[in-house]
Amino acid sequence: MHRLRNKRILLGITGGIAAYKSAELVRALSGAGSQVRVVMTAGAQEFITPLTLQALSANPVHHSLLDPEAEAGMGHIELAKWADYILIAPASANFISRLAAGAADDLLTTLCLASVAPLAIAPAMNQAMWLDPATQANIEKIQRLKAIQIWGPDAGQQACGDVGPGRMIEPLALAQTLAQQFENQSLSGKTVMITAGPTREALDPVRYISNHSSGKMGFALATAAMEAGAHVILIAGPVNLATPDRVDRVNIASAQQMLDAVQQHLPQCDVFIGAAAVADYRAADVATQKIKKHDDDMCIRLVKNPDIIATVAASADKPFTVGFAAETQDVLAYARGKLVKKNLDMIIANDVSNPEIGFNSEDNAIIIIDAASQTPFPRATKYYLAQQIINTISNKL
Repeated sequence: MHRLRNKRILLGITGGIAAYKSAELVRALSGAGSQVRVVMTAGAQEFITPLTLQALSANPVHHSLLDPEAEAGMGHIELAKWADYILIAPASANFISRLAAGAADDLLTTLCLASVAPLAIAPAMNQAMWLDPATQANIEKIQRLKAIQIWGPDAGQQACGDVGPGRMIEPLALAQTLAQQFENQSLSGKTVMITAGPTREALDPVRYISNHSSGKMGFALATAAMEAGAHVILIAGPVNLATPDRVDRVNIASAQQMLDAVQQHLPQCDVFIGAAAVADYRAADVATQKIKKHDDDMCIRLVKNPDIIATVAASADKPFTVGFAAETQDVLAYARGKLVKKNLDMIIANDVSNPEIGFNSEDNAIIIIDAASQTPFPRATKYYLAQQIINTISNKL
């Protein structure tokens, strides 16, 4: 079930007595870490209320194709693009027939046509309706046209008193089947915390000490870790970058603020990647008013900032800890020294003296180093290199 974490599931509910089971299905999917949005047909609302499903999913329930209020928020096209997977449970005989005909006369059928996400249905109906040649022809047609998966139905005692095939598969079994549709992602069920960007150390209300870090490498790592199935916490310094999809972002300014945020989230962390360019020093005294220009020279006393990655590596319940060594000379020597001195599991070395890669560039060239090996990766996009780093980390885990 951990494969469902961070997945976006669009659950369609059609009219039938099995609709009451959908509440338990929403609970199972949400409990596994999925984001669930529910779409109901008019018939479904006769069996279970939208309010119940809204409470369980923590999202508004969608049911009208032409609702101006809904279109102003997450309209039907956005909803179709949002889904990683569409599951219709229960799927009535009427809905299956409309799906086979390519109908788009309500919100749910329209979403099924408008989305490129994979689609599965869990049929639920009277056994005679299921066995009717028309229903079977519709099932065959939708499988042939759109490769829709058919999960069930089960056989047994039905609400009407009949015995035979037509019962909707139980909610937990449906959730487990849905989880199996997603590839076995290497970091599923893991929490990865990443620091990114520079820090700013104030001198007075208008000036600060910082560096040229753009945060692009850290943000690329956040995207790659999310795509590998991890829950990602991104501790970001002041950068002009959009938050990666499905990543929890915490904005900070100074090194001390970054350390505080890291320590707050450390207990839930399985992997820590320190990609931020943390300022080594800060002003011993921060002026409360703007410092005025008086002489040709000005002296500012600096004190050392906390070493965030060393603090993480020294924690009692240490996560798998990965550092970065951005150097301008003797790159390998400095990186290996940092690996040992700070008790890291892995370090990523890169030469920032080359203006075409590293800071502010879309590209980089790195060497992944651990105690036993070093693997160079020539110049490539930061996103590609982030994928290689995440793959290496998952293999080590």
